[in-house]
Amino acid sequence: MSMSHAALVRRSIDLIARHQSPSGAYPASPTFSAYRGYCWLRDGSFIAEGVSRHGQARAAGAFHAWCAHVIASHEGRVDALVERAGRGEAIPPGDMLPTRFTLDGAEGSDEWWDFQLDGYGTWLWALAAHTARHGEAVPGADRAIRVAARYLTAFWDTPCYDWWEEHVEQRHVSTLGSLHAGLRAAVDSGALSPAEAEAARGAVRGIGELVRAEGTTGGHLAKWLGSGAVDASLLACVEPFGMVPPDDPLGAATVAAVEESLSEDRGVYRYAADTFYGGGRWPLLTGFLGWNHAAAGRAAEAARCLDWIAAQATPDGELPEQVTDLPLAPGMIAEWEERWGPVGTPLLWSHGMYLILAAELGVRG
Repeated sequence: MSMSHAALVRRSIDLIARHQSPSGAYPASPTFSAYRGYCWLRDGSFIAEGVSRHGQARAAGAFHAWCAHVIASHEGRVDALVERAGRGEAIPPGDMLPTRFTLDGAEGSDEWWDFQLDGYGTWLWALAAHTARHGEAVPGADRAIRVAARYLTAFWDTPCYDWWEEHVEQRHVSTLGSLHAGLRAAVDSGALSPAEAEAARGAVRGIGELVRAEGTTGGHLAKWLGSGAVDASLLACVEPFGMVPPDDPLGAATVAAVEESLSEDRGVYRYAADTFYGGGRWPLLTGFLGWNHAAAGRAAEAARCLDWIAAQATPDGELPEQVTDLPLAPGMIAEWEERWGPVGTPLLWSHGMYLILAAELGVRG
């Protein structure tokens, strides 16, 4: 590692601040061709959580205010979608809310695998964490909380794309975990009416029951309902989303299954059949593994995860989306490089997760 942890914390905060749009949005990557100019609710929420934990309350608040404005602006669309669903209409994925927006809050014109529910749940969770930490209200948040909660309460059981923009036909357990956390946060916010809060609580109960009944395999959480596979995104269902607590046997077994089957020298793969850029190891997923170790009191293991992430930084302190030194499908690297160029570097989500894990371990800049 050429840069100390304190230096990489400072570099991460600076890099994220430098690339934050005046609107408050965070580009997923300022240089990567497929991500440039777009903000994902999921990525941005974890980026904001990272800087919020390091005292950057104004910057994180600006992101949350941007999200609140964007989500609230879709209130009429959500109302129409809920009405259509109430009539029993089958709604195509292209009609649902997008997972990413341009930095000025528009939907953009590029085609994408856009119907992903998890970003809305993740934002509700991150907003609550930030607000509790800094005690400052986010402008427009209550209205956006109501819009997001109504959307998720109506459609939580609907198949959609996962974190990786894949398998729109499935109900993914990591998505359900984010909705479980987000709807709990919405209820706790006090922004919902009594009827909205009761509906959200019902959805939370439904999610928990469904996952326990159909979303497990071999004693741990499964990639999607009915699957026998594991996915590293499942780590978030334990920490931070708390759908399954770290001391619950199901939670502990899930973390162990991911570590045993998807990690190599602490670097974490997305899933066993991954071929994207050859299926490399992702620093941000190592961040989730370390976060879970820290939450369970395994500080030494968490510190080793932080060390591995830092070791993947370029000489000038930029963290990539993934590293391809030990790929699962080496024959696929060239195909993706020809399509989109080199691996996205920097990926701001990688830096956000580094900051979160650093804060968990008391590492400051």
